[in-house]
This record gives sequence, structure tokens and C-alpha cells, in this order.
Amino acid sequence: MKIETISIHIGNQIPTDTKAAIQPITLSTTFEKGENGDYPGGFIYSRSDNPNRKSLEKVVAALENGIEACAFSTGNAAGMAVFQALKAGSHIICPDDMYHGLRNQLKLMFNDILTFDFIDFTNLELIKDTIKKETQLIWAETPSNPLLKLCDISAVAAIAKENKLTFVIDSTFASPFCQQPLNLGADIVMHSTTKYLNGHSDVTGGILVTKEITSLWEQIKIVQGYGGAVPSPFDCYLVTRGIKTLAYRMRGHVDNAKALANYLEKHPAVEFVHYPGLRSHPQHLLAVTQMLEFGGMLSFLLKDGEAKAKQVINGLKLFTQATSLGGVESLIEHRYTVEGPDTKTPKNLLRVSVGLEHIDDLIADFNQVL
Repeated sequence: MKIETISIHIGNQIPTDTKAAIQPITLSTTFEKGENGDYPGGFIYSRSDNPNRKSLEKVVAALENGIEACAFSTGNAAGMAVFQALKAGSHIICPDDMYHGLRNQLKLMFNDILTFDFIDFTNLELIKDTIKKETQLIWAETPSNPLLKLCDISAVAAIAKENKLTFVIDSTFASPFCQQPLNLGADIVMHSTTKYLNGHSDVTGGILVTKEITSLWEQIKIVQGYGGAVPSPFDCYLVTRGIKTLAYRMRGHVDNAKALANYLEKHPAVEFVHYPGLRSHPQHLLAVTQMLEFGGMLSFLLKDGEAKAKQVINGLKLFTQATSLGGVESLIEHRYTVEGPDTKTPKNLLRVSVGLEHIDDLIADFNQVL
């Protein structure tokens, strides 16, 4: 099936008793045993599993062409489950441009348990040189947050396979509509379901999808089940409902982002636009090769520095100044302020989650402030 059909049907389980066309929310925390002590309905306790969570995991696994998925209460919880599943003393190779929430998680919570290096993933030889005997995991983020740097998924997957390492991709910026890392050689793909999968800025969540069942994946499932950082049935219902329109929403996000990126690139007040769909992007040809679409995220630098960036962000009318991304509304953020002094993000950079408003209105909003 195509992505539109998968999105609508794979996450929907019609109940046998009512035959409701849309799967209901199952709020029960516990499930009745059979006479012999088994669980004829297949569920024991909602921390372990729940009908709505099973449906969400099933549809996202299908969207990513994976074999199994694990859903979590947040994207950070999903990432943390991977780190928790590693043995103490393991080494991780991470990108230098990485979502600050997971970067800080490693630095503040795992600094006495794991070791890690943050390096430039555009340099394949550097990735090879950073591998140690303790290295167990390569964690990539492509496109990256907020500079939209790309990781050559197939090339890094080959390095990981040669060295018997697990290769995980945070594909949140892309969504399954724009990129499918498992098809390119990655072992596990992660999404913050808060973002494009849900698509309406009203629920938090995260999910991991695996290409095959490995010992690390089994450990991740233990972390999910016994750690308990799982999404509620209502959260799972909302994300599964959001996924039904994923393909059609993403077409709008991509079209608007392309148009806005082209407009900003030509504006005399703009120094540079980071968007994989532009020919000026240093990895545009890689984007053409490994991305199905170029996504709805962009960032740009203003020529007159941080002061101009803050003037712009405070002068816009339709762009909400807020963190997060992937909702139907357009958001804009001064990432340096959020990420702190150890970030590599320039002070004159603004990150934009391009929403589904009419593109003429979005461009007019930038016109009046630039």
C-alpha cells in the first residue's frame, strides 16, 4: 500500500462488538483474565500494552517499513530508551548539530555512564576515525536541528555495518513522508510524534521503529515496559488520528517551505537560507538522492545580526514565536536563546516551522517586517 492508505487503515482496529468505523479510546488500565489465568484479549496492563498504543506502533512501523515499534511519552523518552538500553561504558558517536534536548540529556544525565563524541557527520572519514573499541552506537539526525545539515544515511550505514555498530536516525524533521532511513540502511529510526506525525501541536510523544529484532531492541522494549515512560491511550489516539492526514499535510508543508525558502534567499536582508531543497544548500545533491521530499523546516541567517533577528521575530504577525515544529500553524524561534552558550547555532539564525497557511500570507508577513 501507498503511504496515504497505510496512514488511514493500518492504525485502525475495528472493534468486534460495536463495529465502530473508528477505533475507540481504551482507557482501562487493566484487563480481565480468562478462567485459566491467561489474557484472551491480548492485554494485561496499560503500562505494558494498550490497544491504542498497539495501533499507533503498528501504523508507524508500517510507514517506516520496519518490523516493530515502541511508543513513548515524549521524543526525549524515546531517545533516552536507546541510551538506557546500552551497557555502561558504551561509546556513542553523535552529530555536532543535534537537537539540544537529547544532547543535554547525554551531557547531564549519562555523563557518568556513557561516553560520547559530537562530530561533523558530513565528514565520513572523521566518523571512521572516531570509532573506538567501546563504540556501540552511531546516532545521527538528518536533516539536523537547526542547521539542516544532512547525514549520508547509506554511507554511514555501511560504516556501522562494517564495524558491527547500531545506527539510529532521528528523522523527526523529515517525517516518513520525506525520508525512510530503514530503507537506506539504518537500524532504528526515531520520531518525536509531537511533531509532524501528530501535526496539531496538542500532544507530546515519541517512537522508535526497528528494522529487525536484535538484543538491543529487546532491551529497549524492557526499558519501555518497566521504565513506564509510555503515552496515554488518548495521546496514542490523537497521534494515530493525526497520521491519517500526514501525507496531505506534508505536501502543504513542503510546498510552502520551498516557496518561503526561495523568497528568503532572494531577500537583501537575508545572509543565507538553510533548506535542503535549495541548490545553494551544500548537500542539495545528497538531499535529492536520499530524501523523498525536502521537508517543511528551514532556518535562515540575517545580515544585520542578532538585533535584526529579534526585531524580525517580534514583528511577525502570523508566525507564532514558540518552540516545537510540525503543526499546522507556522512557528518561528531564535534558537541560540533556547540552546544556550555552548551551542554552535549562530546568534543571527531564526528557525521556521512552515505551516499550512496560504503562502501569499506568510510571504506578506515577512515582507512587512523585513
